[in-house]
Amino acid sequence: MSDDLIAGLDLGSSHIRVVVGQAVPSDEGKAQLHIIGAVSVPSEGIHKGSISSMEDAVSSISKALERAERMTGVAVNSAWTSIAGHHIFVQESRGVVGVGRGDGEIKEEDVERAIEAARTVATPSNYEILHVIPKSFTVDGQQGIKDPVGMNGIRLEVDAVIIQTLSSHIKNLTKSVYRTGLNIDDLVFTPLATAEAVLTNRQKELGVCVIDIGASTTTMAVFEEGDILHTAVLPVGGDHITNDIAIGLKTSLEVAEDIKMRIGNASPDDVDRKDVFTLQDFGSSEEDPVKARFVSEVIEARVEELFEAVDDELRKIDRSGMLPVGIVLTGATMNLQGVSSVAKRVLRLPATIGQTVGVSSVIDEVKDPSYATAVGLAIWGYSIRGSQRRGLSFLKWDGFGQVGEQIRTWLKSLVP
Repeated sequence: MSDDLIAGLDLGSSHIRVVVGQAVPSDEGKAQLHIIGAVSVPSEGIHKGSISSMEDAVSSISKALERAERMTGVAVNSAWTSIAGHHIFVQESRGVVGVGRGDGEIKEEDVERAIEAARTVATPSNYEILHVIPKSFTVDGQQGIKDPVGMNGIRLEVDAVIIQTLSSHIKNLTKSVYRTGLNIDDLVFTPLATAEAVLTNRQKELGVCVIDIGASTTTMAVFEEGDILHTAVLPVGGDHITNDIAIGLKTSLEVAEDIKMRIGNASPDDVDRKDVFTLQDFGSSEEDPVKARFVSEVIEARVEELFEAVDDELRKIDRSGMLPVGIVLTGATMNLQGVSSVAKRVLRLPATIGQTVGVSSVIDEVKDPSYATAVGLAIWGYSIRGSQRRGLSFLKWDGFGQVGEQIRTWLKSLVP
């Protein structure tokens, strides 16, 4: 893969999505990420963010890569890859170091040592660190510093967020990717990648929650003052809505999914009480009439449950109903009508469907909320490459690439 091409690989439970981007000049003369390829294939072997069948996962990833290469006409040799799952957890840590220079000027090396000190938080033996995210720095007692490089001081402290997950989860996921012949640039926690695609710096400063409703799980991340404040993975997703419809109508999952996407609406008040359909219209043999409003009520009940779980998470950090920007929603479930209306009512906050920012493309799929994570992964990689060229490696959050090299080497040795 040439140096100016960046790929994002989103490993979802229902679909695997690949986005390929390229740096091009923008109207202002600065470089901008331009998406030249975006593909999606059904996912097999992945359940709730974890590998459930190695062979099926490898086959699905290979199909997605082949389609991406046919679409773009270039080989995809490496990608920034998403990682999610209910076993990922977050904890806070603090690192303290002394400035090792006679003039007291803080250099980038001092910042990196402080971040490394924060990394030494007690980690369970079967867990691996995914990200070390610096929230703010303190120089000789002066708090709230975002970038201490160039300042003078004796004592440098950093408050950081540590995101960890099971070592076996990382090994199984990376092994599945490596067996396709693809290299992993880095692993990125899904809601962080999603936020890169749909949130602006201004929104992160004011206070916002990005929610990605996937097939099996819902991931959320809360930002305030430019820093990540909280993140969580909820065991509810779009497939649960489909299951409820299938049970309510006593039909197959395939018919229920078709009904959900074609006529589903999470707000019963928006559905005419006289609207009626038959399951035969959706490929079933049943001819009994069904009220569209009944389906909408089934959907509403599950969506309400989902957002009540989100509100519980916001309540843990005293942000329930108190985020100025509100909620930004992404994921394939956003193609279902009325979800944002339920979010506004349950969470008592503004709710909008996320639109990708900071990239250009002529591909319509890039605007689809289901592609937000894949696009965010490409933006993440583009930002890191730009900061490395400027020698500002600490400005992007420390990731698996730093601590997982031994795992990476071990896994590559297993690939024939």
